[in-house]
Amino acid sequence: MRVVERLGSLQFDPLEVAGRNHDLVLAARIRGYKRELTDELLYGSRQLFEAYNKSLNLLPTTELPYFRIAWQWSQNGRAGELIKEHGPLADKILGEIRETGPKCTLDFEREKAIDWWWGPTTAVRAVLEALCVAGVVGLSRREGNRRFYDLTERLYPAELLERQIPEREQHRHRLLSRYRGHGLLGASGPGELWVAMAKEPSRRDLRMELLERGDLVPVAVEGFKAERYVLPVDLPMLDEAEADAAAHPVMTQPGVTFLAPLDPLMWDRSLLGPLWSFDYIWEVYTPQHKRRWGYYVLPLLFGDRIVGRIEPRVDRKARLVRVLGLSFEEGFEPMAAPGFVDAFADALAAYMAFAGATVIERSGAVTDRATRQLFREVTRRIPAKAVAPTRVGASSSKTKEDEQWQSRDEPRSAGTATLLPARAR
Repeated sequence: MRVVERLGSLQFDPLEVAGRNHDLVLAARIRGYKRELTDELLYGSRQLFEAYNKSLNLLPTTELPYFRIAWQWSQNGRAGELIKEHGPLADKILGEIRETGPKCTLDFEREKAIDWWWGPTTAVRAVLEALCVAGVVGLSRREGNRRFYDLTERLYPAELLERQIPEREQHRHRLLSRYRGHGLLGASGPGELWVAMAKEPSRRDLRMELLERGDLVPVAVEGFKAERYVLPVDLPMLDEAEADAAAHPVMTQPGVTFLAPLDPLMWDRSLLGPLWSFDYIWEVYTPQHKRRWGYYVLPLLFGDRIVGRIEPRVDRKARLVRVLGLSFEEGFEPMAAPGFVDAFADALAAYMAFAGATVIERSGAVTDRATRQLFREVTRRIPAKAVAPTRVGASSSKTKEDEQWQSRDEPRSAGTATLLPARAR
């Protein structure tokens, strides 16, 4: 919980290709992290809850009163309209939940398809989702991607639900949560940073109030004209980092971390380039033929540098991790970088443990000589069985397994992505 409370929120995404996004965020920060830990906090002790902040987020339940405004917006918006339009169905759903406990869409007869946020779906699913975003019901548990709903008053303490926070204070808290999560945001940035922020009061007015209250502190970042902002609790950490950098200009034992695609560190792409010299776009929703890097790719943090990308796939049933892509930034030589091979091996071993995998396989698409050499060196250092890919034919760099994994992981896209060697990208 300390990590979640420090970040303020974890962005949730249901895709489980390399691991769920929130699990990857926590695995990057907690040694020996297991996904069951978060599931217990969400659906067992309920110290976390799901709500819309910056898209769908996992938030500390103690902060629930500060996010009630999202429920109100939904009640006054499309969700509330849909609940009224389908009043008899909503009453039926709530009645059955009240009488017999948590329900999922399969517990009700299939209704005709209606238009909803994501496109046509069953009326039952739309009404359940509308009731959820309006705060009438909440998630009791998930079984895979199947959601079970229960009455909100059964899920959280009455005193928490009854606590009323002034609306403007809720707005300030929501804005502060973005600065709290990322750690070095400015006044602007990509639009997705500020999703679900009200137009009134303006973001500028709220930010000025946070500065006047001392909840935010402006800082200057070398190479940036505009100010950035941090929480006061961050200042000692910045001072410590500055002193450490002065005492040790070269990091003595840098580690490697696999970063989640929606990790708070990756939120502000306008900061990634100037500060990290790194270009990154999560390409899950990018048409296959326009992708540069791959379907679900994780940046590689080495010490204080983002040096490359890895595209792993997890098959928990087979206890297998498959590396479909591995590439590095121009000028970075992984075999020559002091400490990188051992640090990458440690990170890969930790990822294997997180995935519950005992077997690792390099895709036939990873054909770059230097990358294959790195793969051999690293797999000798980790407690896993390394399996060589089986090629379709002598002239092909893609295996049958590549095609199976690709079709499994990309239900939204037709065809199979082309995976290029690192030097060709």
